[in-house]
Amino acid sequence: MKYSYIAYDRSGQRLAGRVEAASGAEAGELVRGKGLYPSSLTAVEAGGGSAPRRVRRRRGSLKPLSEFLRQLTVLVRTGTPIMQALEALERQAGTDAWRGVIQGVRKGVEEGRSLSEAMEAHPEVFDAVCRSLIHAGESSGRMDVLLDRLAALVRQQQQIRNAVAGAMVYPVLLVGVAGAVLCVMVLFVIPRFEGLFETLGAPLPPTTKLLISFSHGLKAQWWLWLIGLVGAVFGARAWLRSESGRQATDRALLGLPTIGRVVRSFAAARLARILGVLIDGKVPLIDALKLTRQAMTSPSFARLIDRAEDYVTKGESMSDGMSAGGLINPAVIEALRNGERTGQIPVVLLSVADYLDEDNTVLVKTLTSIIEPILLVVLGLTVGVVAFSLFMPLFDLTAAGQGGGAP
Repeated sequence: MKYSYIAYDRSGQRLAGRVEAASGAEAGELVRGKGLYPSSLTAVEAGGGSAPRRVRRRRGSLKPLSEFLRQLTVLVRTGTPIMQALEALERQAGTDAWRGVIQGVRKGVEEGRSLSEAMEAHPEVFDAVCRSLIHAGESSGRMDVLLDRLAALVRQQQQIRNAVAGAMVYPVLLVGVAGAVLCVMVLFVIPRFEGLFETLGAPLPPTTKLLISFSHGLKAQWWLWLIGLVGAVFGARAWLRSESGRQATDRALLGLPTIGRVVRSFAAARLARILGVLIDGKVPLIDALKLTRQAMTSPSFARLIDRAEDYVTKGESMSDGMSAGGLINPAVIEALRNGERTGQIPVVLLSVADYLDEDNTVLVKTLTSIIEPILLVVLGLTVGVVAFSLFMPLFDLTAAGQGGGAP
């Protein structure tokens, strides 16, 4: 069977290709045999199309993975063999998709593979960081400890996502309600006022004429507006997923005064936590840096990790490599430098991650408190301009009538 893969070489370059293998685990071994670090494996059907995946890792989908890892940790810690633990988790899986994933992992273990190797058949669920930590636990005999840390890592990521999503509920709801109000005004209210203006013969100011023309265009060619909107959404989505789009968006976000600070802080916390967990799990430093780079969503931070890896390869300090560009707080860099001197790098990194996560909670609340009044003012002005444009001709008529009737 053929498998298409996405992997990274030692320089951090992203590569894609295909290998012939009997299973996903064997395909992963073949890719690693080429000196690459696989991040994704997909079975390819004989006709060339990709076999459908049963579970996709999407935003907001970390909860079932977190629960799976926590339950597996408890079972392993109580001395339950891996096979029995997987069978128990397979029986109590909440969805057919997760049951299928656990069944695939269990069958891989039955065939003699290790747990980390069996998970390679499902890279869309168990990423490279997850598999590397489990492999480190298998090699060191500390499976329960590293499973617990991996579960905590995934749970922390889920909590951060939930915090950000929760903070954005009110602004999104506000924009949605304002958009609905504007649509009702443009499609239904403005046409009624237009008939009133024609009956009264009122002279219309430019803003009112513009609103009426916009209402006519939207009602007459709504399908064209809809196609344009859908096309713009999908076009923007495709561009944001492209390399150039990711780079441009990353630069734009990091350059914003308050939002840039939030983005840098979240990325630094993610870097510190993942790298700290990997190093604490006895993953070699160079490998830990490569895996952390794959887990970063910010191209700027990915390049920063590349720089740190180059420094480490040359025998220089990792903290010096990460100090470039001002992406990471100088206090964090100094703490990392002290950790290198004392041999406590993972302890320092995890402490830094805890501190940054607490700080990020405050930053999100601060950012939300800034965005909400700005949105209220902008939306209020927009609705106010529309309402004023509709009522201004009536005010003019009233003023003219009062002026004409005066003695």
